Amino acid sequence: MDITFVGNATTLISAGEVTLLTDPNFLHQGQHAYLGYGLMSKRLRDPAYSIDELPPLDAVVLSHMHGDHWDRVAQAGLDHALPILTTPHAAKRLSHRGFEAAVPMTTWQTHTVTKGATTVTVTSLPGRHAPAPVHRVLPPVMGSMIEVTEGGSDGGATRRLYISGDTLFVEELDEIPARFTSIDAGILHLGGTRLPFGRHLPFGLTVTMDGRQGADLAELLEPGKVIPVHFDDYGVFASPLSDFHEEMARRGMGERVVELGRGESVTV
Repeated sequence: MDITFVGNATTLISAGEVTLLTDPNFLHQGQHAYLGYGLMSKRLRDPAYSIDELPPLDAVVLSHMHGDHWDRVAQAGLDHALPILTTPHAAKRLSHRGFEAAVPMTTWQTHTVTKGATTVTVTSLPGRHAPAPVHRVLPPVMGSMIEVTEGGSDGGATRRLYISGDTLFVEELDEIPARFTSIDAGILHLGGTRLPFGRHLPFGLTVTMDGRQGADLAELLEPGKVIPVHFDDYGVFASPLSDFHEEMARRGMGERVVELGRGESVTV
């Protein structure tokens, strides 16, 4: 399974004959993403690829409906017949926008994609985008477990990739290692997103994991490799990637971190 970092929380996951895209965000540097309630954030970095440069896709995994995870470029440029695996909240909105193959997934629900000898099972996992009770005013979010088996009916080794989505480190996540005892890699959405103005104000509402919380989650799940994303593309981020590196090193887990530049890939 190969993971390519495109930018923000957007990755390409190539597993055998199946290709998945996560959280499609193809706005260019200087364009603004809409975050809801009148809040906008300017993109600071270009994605590695334009939407026209993507390979053929079998499905999209969308953690939630926010403008830095599903933008107007994705809305216009992706095939409307493509399965979008996402929360019921996002699936309803996508269906109204013409994506009739959107798949609403409740927590622990699975969806399987089979192509040739490759079987990919996606499980919706818990996540919470803000502290209670404020999370009720933000879009529901899901994490995902991507399980890949190659070998057709004969079976084969299964590889597991965890994707956090835009969650905080909350108690609901404790159930994940109870159900998945071995995880090969984890993609963690970091940045310590702070609304409304990121690090430009000393106060605000933190809605994604900062470096400490990301390390807490890595310690809980113990993936073999940890791939940080979602940390420097927008002005609302308040926790630089260096915070995460420092926390992981302090816990003796620094060697697990795989920092990918835009367009770079890692095999897990």
